[in-house]
Amino acid sequence: MTDSTALYDIAGPRTRRRHRLYGIMSTLAILALIGWVLYLLFDTGQFTAAKWSPFEYKGIQELLLRGLGNTLKAFAYAAGFSLVLGGILATGRLSEHRAVRWVSTVVVEFFRAMPVLVMIFFIFVALKVQALPALVAGLTLYNGSVLAEVFRTGVNAVDRGQREAAYALGLRKTQVMAYVLVPQGVRAMLPTIISQLVVALKDTSLGYLITYEEFLHAGKLIASNLDYDLPFIPVVMVISPIYIGMCMLLSWFANWMARRQRRSPKTEAVDIAPAEPGTLLPGGPPAPGRT
Repeated sequence: MTDSTALYDIAGPRTRRRHRLYGIMSTLAILALIGWVLYLLFDTGQFTAAKWSPFEYKGIQELLLRGLGNTLKAFAYAAGFSLVLGGILATGRLSEHRAVRWVSTVVVEFFRAMPVLVMIFFIFVALKVQALPALVAGLTLYNGSVLAEVFRTGVNAVDRGQREAAYALGLRKTQVMAYVLVPQGVRAMLPTIISQLVVALKDTSLGYLITYEEFLHAGKLIASNLDYDLPFIPVVMVISPIYIGMCMLLSWFANWMARRQRRSPKTEAVDIAPAEPGTLLPGGPPAPGRT
């Protein structure tokens, strides 16, 4: 029997050589593209001292740091409120009451379909809300609706037998969600949750359109309002790696949490005090025949 996987046969010598050739060609193409971009940057004088000198001034550095702090503040508010709103809407969509499910579904589908920028502008202009609350509200409504679907899908992805076994033990629905479904669903939900938070972090840059002084707004001020030969490209080269680094940090955190959960056992042995007779779980209902 030949050694093969479920999807394809193990590559032979000719296939491996062909794949190695493809890898070398792709690497050379990427290096050529990077070289071409660097050539254009040098050819247009983007690395001259005149364009980079503004970043030596303390005022410019403070402006960038203040913008970065405002970006992180908006993201922190939006992330926290989005998780709370997503949990509430997901609970509504999983409710046994038809009216609650219907209202939650309408809210989720409406705000998922609405462009984020439209919501931010509507809150800022029509409702006359300040820039930071308008930005946070728009991000919360959109990302909270998306996270609601993530939470609902994660809970429903748990094997149905887990739910039935928990109900057979006499647990109430709240206890089934808290002790059985949510802890197991988190394993599947966590990478997607972090990915959606990365989207929220990037969307904070929309705040510059409503004059919120976030990181991109600070870069725009430097690039357009200072008499330093319009250092637009250097500003992009400074701001972009920081945005990319923050997004990569969140992605790394998601991967780290996923690996940690895969390594951790499904159950851990802990020392707890013996439960009183007739109790299934702390705070749970008494077993049949007990009072």
